[in-house]
Amino acid sequence: MNDRVVVAGAVYDQGRLLAARRSAPPELAGRWELPGGKLEPGETGEQALVRELREELGVETEPLERIPGEWPLAPGYVLRVWTARLVSGVPAPLQDHDELRWLGPGESDAVDWLDQDRPAVAEAMRRLPTGTDATGTDATGTDAPGTGAPGATPERDAPTGPLSDGARH
Repeated sequence: MNDRVVVAGAVYDQGRLLAARRSAPPELAGRWELPGGKLEPGETGEQALVRELREELGVETEPLERIPGEWPLAPGYVLRVWTARLVSGVPAPLQDHDELRWLGPGESDAVDWLDQDRPAVAEAMRRLPTGTDATGTDATGTDAPGTGAPGATPERDAPTGPLSDGARH
């Protein structure tokens, strides 16, 4: 296969999925996607995902599993998606996005997803963790008993602002 791979992350935290609104290019601006970017030579998909989410959102993540399938993007590019757990940091739209939103169960239609992301989003929502996740919080974001809840921070829902242009696809 000679297609260039674009990786994206179905980032989970507190029983929610992270959605990112594109700021550029003009034909994609205002639509929502799973954040990520292009695989660089010598990287695995998982390595690229961790790097891209660090660069675009300022967070550390742990890839969990690849969602089966791949979806064509622009000619010569295909999208591959992994589920990922938020390990540390508060997601912020540092590159390529102007807004982020956490979506809970049944909220996937609350945003206008890019067409190529829709199949992966549907599968990511189906796999959405329920109950207590690895950060020690339950699906509502409440501390789970006896966990210390290291992942429960009110800043995760802080409003986001404008940022620089860029194109994943």
